[in-house]
Order: sequence, then C-alpha cells, then structure tokens
Amino acid sequence: MTKPANRLLTLILLLQRQPNQKAADLADSLGVSVRTLHRYIELLDEMGIPVYTERGPSGGFSLVRGYKMPPLVFTPEEATAVLLGTGLVEEMWGNLYREAALSALAKLENLLPEQQREEVQWARRTLVTAGLHHPSLDAQAATFEALRRAMRTSRRVEMIYTSASTARPTSRKLDPYAIAFRSGWWYVVGYCHTRREIRTFRIDRIQELTLSGETFLAPLDFNAREYVTVAFQGQAQVLARLKFARESASIARLNRPIWDSFEEHTDGSVEVTFSAPEMDWAASSVLAYGPFVEVLEPIELRDLVHASARAVVEIYAK
Repeated sequence: MTKPANRLLTLILLLQRQPNQKAADLADSLGVSVRTLHRYIELLDEMGIPVYTERGPSGGFSLVRGYKMPPLVFTPEEATAVLLGTGLVEEMWGNLYREAALSALAKLENLLPEQQREEVQWARRTLVTAGLHHPSLDAQAATFEALRRAMRTSRRVEMIYTSASTARPTSRKLDPYAIAFRSGWWYVVGYCHTRREIRTFRIDRIQELTLSGETFLAPLDFNAREYVTVAFQGQAQVLARLKFARESASIARLNRPIWDSFEEHTDGSVEVTFSAPEMDWAASSVLAYGPFVEVLEPIELRDLVHASARAVVEIYAK
C-alpha cells in the first residue's frame, strides 16, 4: 500500500476517533502540510466518505455521525506488527494478560485474509524475541492483579514495603497510577501518602498489598511515561570507570552498547564508564567480567568488588 493510501486510512481513523479536528492538527498527525491535508479531504469526498466541516472556534473536520471504517483493514506488515506485539504482551506480562493475548491471537488469525496470515507465519519463523531480561511475574501474580484492579477502579491500596535504604518494612498508603518496566524490574507509580508526593516502588519489594475502601482521582495531566523517564534520570547513580587490559579489550568492544563512554589507548587497553542505580548493582556487573576488568573509580566500588572477590575465594577454598 502506498504512503498516500496509508495516510488516507489514517485520516479516516483520526476523524472517526474524534470529531471537530483542526486542519493544522490533522496535518501534524499525518506529517503533511495543511495544503496536502485539504487535498486528502477532497479525495475522501470523491471516494464517497462523508466528511463535513463545522466553522467557529470549536469547529473542524468530522465524519458524518455513524460512519465506521470496515474492521481489520490491515496491510500484511500492519497485521504482522499487531500479532508480534500481542506475542510481546504475553512474554512480558505473564499470566496477567497471557490468556487475553492468546485469545486475541486466535481471533486475529481467524479473521485475517490469506496474504496477511502468510506474512504473519513468515515473521514468526524469522523474527524471534525470546528470553527478555525481566523477572518472572508468577511470584507476584496476585500483587500485579490487585494493582491492576486498583488502578482500573481508582482504589487506594495499603501495602507493606521494604525499600533499598532500610531492611525494616514500612506501611504505606498509595494511589496507584501506572505499572512500569525498566532495567529489568517492575515498578508501580503513584501518590504516596507517607511522603506526600508521587513515587515509584519496586513491585518485588511489596510484601503485602490490600485494596482499601477509599478511592482517588489521578491528576488529569499525569503522564506515566514522562514521569518514569524523569524520575529515573534524577535518581542517584553510581558512575563507575573500568579498565580492560589489552588482552581483554575485545570483551569491552563486544559490549560497547552498555557503556556510557568508551576510550581506546595506544597500549591496546580500553577504559569505559557505566552508570548503575546502586553500588551493589555496580559491583555485581563488574564481577561478571571476572579477572578481565579493573575498577579505577570510585574507590568504594573497588573496595566492594575486592571484598566480594575475597568472599568468593573463601567459599571455593574450603
């Protein structure tokens, strides 16, 4: 399908989703000029698709009330994207959405025409995503389900939580807004009544969770994706500087995407930096490279890696 044809379909869907849209907004959504947008509107009229305009401050382009696009108007590539995306939902969200994902896959495959089914089958054979680095949700399945129900019904929750800074569990009241996945861990984002601010909590650290009888209203302007991005950027980070000797420099090169900086020296050695949210996390990352790397700084990380290595030696010396 050509780009103009795709844009026409997208325009119909945009108008179907929301009436009275301004020409400039529609053009921006399609990535075209306002002049091109008006040409697309004329094409829709020639195709018999009922578009009308209301004038005034609240006016704009709309579809005639009751007009609906035929279902499942997919290109082969679009059908593949939907099916592969449904597979990722099953992989990432475990039992929470596994049954729904499998049901959706079965329905889509049953309705797709032959060309789309062939494209999907080819993609499944050749485009594989497996072993995503995330903890299993099975152990926290009840907690995830309770959080999902609380968010869906805007119910406040009460939880017993153990933070990274203290081993003593604390009781919290939370208005849960969203669940987020980042750097291998699952988090719940919401308003903490103890700290009186929006916070993130690692779900695997929630020991108990119950829904209360109280309800809440999430801020209308709250954007979970933006908050999580900013919140984690603002967290204290351990910036580690490492050295790979000439003999092990190839290991650093093979893992280049994970380094914040990468510098090769004339003697063949490589110095890199990387960020970690906690000192223990940084130490475990360094220890994974065994004798092939040396911590240059910070000194606290050098000491922690040294102590951990001695502990490992003592275990195997017995």
